[in-house]
Amino acid sequence: MRRSGFRRTAGLLLAAGLTVSTAGCGGGDPAETAGSGQVHITVACQPAKTAPENRKAWDDDVAEFQKANPGVIVRSTDQQPCFDPKTFGPKLAGGQMETVFMVPVTNYDEVIGKRQALDITPYLDEIKNWKDLREDVKELVTRDGRVYGVPNVHYSVGLVYNRRLFTQAGLDPDAPPKTWAEVREAAKRIAALGPDHVGFGEYSGGNTGGWHFTMHVYARGGEMVTPDGKKAAFNSPIGKEVLQYLHDMRWVDDSMGAKLYNGWESLMMAMGGGKVGMMLGAPDVITDVVQKFDGDYADYGITGIPEAKAALSGGEAYFINPKATPEQARAGMKWIDFQFNTVGKGRFDFARGKAIGNPVGIPDNDVYGDSPTGKAIQQARRENAVLPVENYRPYVEASASIPPKMEPPKAQELYAVLDVAMSAVLSRRDADIDRLLADAEAKANTILASNG
Repeated sequence: MRRSGFRRTAGLLLAAGLTVSTAGCGGGDPAETAGSGQVHITVACQPAKTAPENRKAWDDDVAEFQKANPGVIVRSTDQQPCFDPKTFGPKLAGGQMETVFMVPVTNYDEVIGKRQALDITPYLDEIKNWKDLREDVKELVTRDGRVYGVPNVHYSVGLVYNRRLFTQAGLDPDAPPKTWAEVREAAKRIAALGPDHVGFGEYSGGNTGGWHFTMHVYARGGEMVTPDGKKAAFNSPIGKEVLQYLHDMRWVDDSMGAKLYNGWESLMMAMGGGKVGMMLGAPDVITDVVQKFDGDYADYGITGIPEAKAALSGGEAYFINPKATPEQARAGMKWIDFQFNTVGKGRFDFARGKAIGNPVGIPDNDVYGDSPTGKAIQQARRENAVLPVENYRPYVEASASIPPKMEPPKAQELYAVLDVAMSAVLSRRDADIDRLLADAEAKANTILASNG
């Protein structure tokens, strides 16, 4: 099962013009300069050698960038993974961190709080479309009015559904559910199609159960932890509502099947098998279902999470090494602007992505929202799409107005605790929801008490 922030960071750019793989981040002293007028920078996240066409595209971009910026020398690194929390601190302390490096959203607070990223506020003029970036996404890299990173990827949970099953069940695939009541009704109709059909698939183990419980709680306006992060907040009317809803779908409606999905691959495999009608997930679910689990792109659509007060979100940003000189910081910002923030260049060169076989069309990145830059990106994606972009229109329209919400502290430990509750309501008709939440709360409070 994927474990990097919200299960995926740079890998989401598979659907963009340039695949930024999970390769990246090697060594190099960011303070390295040589020669009169030359500025040397190191940049993370070069595609791996196992993705030769995307690696060549990256290298071509480096050459073009250097030509446009005489005197700037760029060295790329592709050590995997691009961000590894276990080696990040020692790498930075040892002078091995790149000038420009990527951090998943789950680690922003730690990196900024420990002063492991440069205050880039003086250099924001190098990001030409900075004003078009979503304000709520920019806030994630801002502390006390100072900016420390440039958001690169943002994605939120939606409702992934099988359009073919919707049609077979007499449902309109172009009008997916907008309420939880409509989800429940659609799930019953899909389950009624025949043996092994599952109207709504849900996780119950391997930390994925607690992960999806969090998606449900956030969508209904609930909280996982108190504002100070020291105590659990999910033992609430909303937390109970989530478990009761899933319990009733399982035992009253019989629309969730009898199988427990205990890991990331299990539900994805079932979704790819074509008999699961709906599940919660980000747009990359569609890419994975097709590329890894034999699904058909034409079968899948995605819409906004129903009745969403917020959506569990993920993403990443690029930061500048705090040891960088002013000249290196400015050069690094120019690279971030060129490679990750310019329509028609770098990761937004959708025409090139199409030419080299990338699955252009999945709306897996919403850092620019509905701004002029965002609209230009959406238009370029549509013009070069190799996938059915209309299937994803409901998600694009809905997600623009749904506030993002990040994972709670100690996320994986909390998810493991809540797996128990999710598994219980999906496997036992007589599950005691109040007791399950109380037990989970007690365990979560012990975990959060050690959060420092």
